[in-house]
Amino acid sequence: MAEEADSGVSSRAERKALEKAKILQRESEREVFRLVGRVLKKPEAERSEEEAAVLQLHRDTVEELCRREVRRNLLKRKQEEVCDDADELKSKVRELAAAVKQAKHFVVYTGAGISTAASIPDYRGPNGVWTQLQKGRTVSSSDLSKAKPTFTHMCIRTLYTEMLVKHVVSQNCDGLHLRSGLPRDALSELHGNMFIEVCTSCSPVREYVRLFDVTERTSLHRHGTDRKCIHCGGELKDTIVHFGERGTLEQPLNWKGATEAAKNADVILCLGSSLKVLKKYACLWCMNRPASKRPKLYIVNLQWTPKDDLAVLKINGKCDDVMSLLMEELNIQVPAYDRVKDPIFSLATPLRPEEVDSYTRDLISPPAGQEDCSGDPGDQAEATAVQGGWFGRGYGKGRKKKKAA
Repeated sequence: MAEEADSGVSSRAERKALEKAKILQRESEREVFRLVGRVLKKPEAERSEEEAAVLQLHRDTVEELCRREVRRNLLKRKQEEVCDDADELKSKVRELAAAVKQAKHFVVYTGAGISTAASIPDYRGPNGVWTQLQKGRTVSSSDLSKAKPTFTHMCIRTLYTEMLVKHVVSQNCDGLHLRSGLPRDALSELHGNMFIEVCTSCSPVREYVRLFDVTERTSLHRHGTDRKCIHCGGELKDTIVHFGERGTLEQPLNWKGATEAAKNADVILCLGSSLKVLKKYACLWCMNRPASKRPKLYIVNLQWTPKDDLAVLKINGKCDDVMSLLMEELNIQVPAYDRVKDPIFSLATPLRPEEVDSYTRDLISPPAGQEDCSGDPGDQAEATAVQGGWFGRGYGKGRKKKKAA
């Protein structure tokens, strides 16, 4: 028994000694990395003999730090915004216009970059939401209900009415494509729409369009809006698809329309998207086909995207600028957004009297003389910074991650 006890004590001591040795080794490695890093920061001509000897002794560490520096520089270059000069931009847009005219099935994919002109921040740009969070800066969200369709939104809608664009696939949740007048069957909002809540207890799923952001109380895996279905009494839910979730709603996601459009497309134009999310949806890129039989890809974005090497043409420019030139080349007039013709007012479902106080977000005010479909919003303050919702929740989550790091 005494021998077994001695063996147990010895085993524990050995484990502790081993753990201590590992800790000391890691500290020693960190110190070497710090030392080599300091030496590498100096110009070669200014390094002492002792410092040169340190680099020679720790060649593996030098190589690893050099690899890391290359990766950092590459990432930095990818985050930089590049803008083509005026002549190059016109030349590229002329090439794009020719492709649009010749296309038999032209499809448009859109990202946050088409809504920045509506004062809605993008995500990965120099002043984007996630870029700021990664730098440890505080970002406050705002009520997006005051935004209206941009010139690019109206261009896309016009190209559809001219029978040039067949389908639009959007990552945006801001509802601006719908508000531009684009028909529902020509639109796939893959990540949902901030103005739409649904009852999944009804069959088929029942949809309620509102004149305010329905997501103020929702977040990842928590989609209840605190309102009830007027038909079955079931809890209404938002339609937003957060990171880590898989969207299953037929509308407004319309995955069927998106995959059918991609299958038939001969030209795809990506507008204002980093494509870091869209690239993961294999069905949108026809990657199961030989390269020669895939749709021709055109990209408009100020930053690098993971699809640049596969594109027939990459245009480095702002969406509104590129679309303005494109519509000139196509000789198509673009009507300005008209609030009176905004489809959201005819689609909106009135709130019941007991639901009038169920939201605090700004209301999209109907045009003069048009009925208010959301009841009396009460004494709501003017648009200020808000928390929660599909946009605000992302900020909060990012801040927590940054603090924990």
